[in-house]
Amino acid sequence: MAVAARVIPCLDVAAGRVVKGVNFKDLRDMGDPVELAAHYAAQGADEITFLDVTATVDDRSTTFDVVQRTAEHVFVPLTVGGGVRSVEDVARLLSVGADKVGVNSAAIARPELIDEIADRFGAQVLVLSLDVKRAPSTASGFVVTTHGGRAETTLDAVDWAREAIERGAGELLVNSIDADGTKNGFDLELVGLMREASAVPVIASGGAGDVSHFAPAVQAGADAVLAASVFHSGQLTVGDVKDALRAEGVVVR
Repeated sequence: MAVAARVIPCLDVAAGRVVKGVNFKDLRDMGDPVELAAHYAAQGADEITFLDVTATVDDRSTTFDVVQRTAEHVFVPLTVGGGVRSVEDVARLLSVGADKVGVNSAAIARPELIDEIADRFGAQVLVLSLDVKRAPSTASGFVVTTHGGRAETTLDAVDWAREAIERGAGELLVNSIDADGTKNGFDLELVGLMREASAVPVIASGGAGDVSHFAPAVQAGADAVLAASVFHSGQLTVGDVKDALRAEGVVVR
């Protein structure tokens, strides 16, 4: 039996409000995270991802109170990332209602963090978040960035994904910085490369702008599709996306 593809609305949060921009810049207020999360859960979201997009840049922890308020009102799995730097941060997020925790910049700075989280909580809790840019200088053609896409590393994106999986990452959230907020569609080449490299689920993120963009991402190898702008604007509902996936023969919940 085929595993059902998941549809995941993403709440990019800054200062306790949901925001959205283009290529991680020019952030606009999109609403209250608790209200939006409840709205998407009612639409049939399989999971909700909550990313504190300025926590690392501001050198602070994720806003735990917003996570707790969201978890109290939403009864679908909640993944939380942004500003996670330690095993203690993960423990606290799980204690206030997160089901999975995403790590990015801190894991790049100290890869052993992945081992520590996986050893204590299990791979199923740990999502490696990759903010990826095209970079012809790398073997795969893609490089990893940190600090919400603001700082470019020298890490080849596919090599880093493989290392993280070996260390215990249970899922990859692959976000294309180039496609983010453009509404031109997912980076299918990037999705395909990550699928080839990964033995764990791959979530495609960045670029969804039309109902027709989601099935190609699944066909390229994504186990889940994540979007923000099209949901926040009301252009699409979770149900619209699932209907479009079903029409293309994709199994959904």
